Amino acid sequence: MTSTTPAPARSPGRGAPRAGRLPWVLVVPALLGLVFLVLPLAGLLLRAPWATLPQRLAEPQVLEALRLSLVTATVATAVCLLLGVPLAWLLARASFPGLRVVRALVTVPLVLPPVVGGVALLLVLGRRGLVGQWLEAAFGVTLPFTTAGVVVAEAFVAMPFLVISVEGALRAADMRFEEAAATLGASRWTVFRRVTLPLVMPGVVAGAVLCWARALGEFGATITFAGNFPGRTQTMPLAVYLALETEPEAAIVLSLVLLAVSVIILASLRDRWVNSP
Repeated sequence: MTSTTPAPARSPGRGAPRAGRLPWVLVVPALLGLVFLVLPLAGLLLRAPWATLPQRLAEPQVLEALRLSLVTATVATAVCLLLGVPLAWLLARASFPGLRVVRALVTVPLVLPPVVGGVALLLVLGRRGLVGQWLEAAFGVTLPFTTAGVVVAEAFVAMPFLVISVEGALRAADMRFEEAAATLGASRWTVFRRVTLPLVMPGVVAGAVLCWARALGEFGATITFAGNFPGRTQTMPLAVYLALETEPEAAIVLSLVLLAVSVIILASLRDRWVNSP
């Protein structure tokens, strides 16, 4: 009869780190980073004029800036959906020389300083711009320093968020459903409308929400291309900038509104980010 002895337990001091134990060399910088990100937001909440908040939110200039921001951000998102979804499909499904260059150009507004984007829009769509002078001469359309100019500026900086989200959803979608629909005789437009679009709809919704939030918070391109005219081009971020010089408490109130919108957006997309593979 042979005796078997249990194998000695492996010492937890070597190999994989013990479960539940975190290295302090990572914990300390992580906590400092958390404080660095949260402390300014906490300062905004602590310095907010809570006692007079309802009255300040009801002021005409605040309501006008909020209304204009909501309208222009929504219209800009609609423009991005109309142009960005087909562009994302082209980047995800087409193959042609220079595809990588096109994809890089689409994402340039993500890293381009917004003020530079505003200057570029002026050079192209301004009254003496490459396209702007033709628009004014042929149709009498002038975009700079108008509400339409706000929409153009916001769409320019926000569209990459939508394109990246939809392109990722298209690449992750199972193409066998589209192939099956095509085999059954569906046209390409029918396949896209009845099969592809429903498959990637979560990505479209997430991209549209991010696009809307980015458009709502746009500042640099808007003030450069559209100016800062109350009731016409003064959105919430521009109103914050103007109020900071004359009435800091009003700037805090406006900032709280934008902060609340940002928190709502992040909360609505949390499940998608957490559950994504």
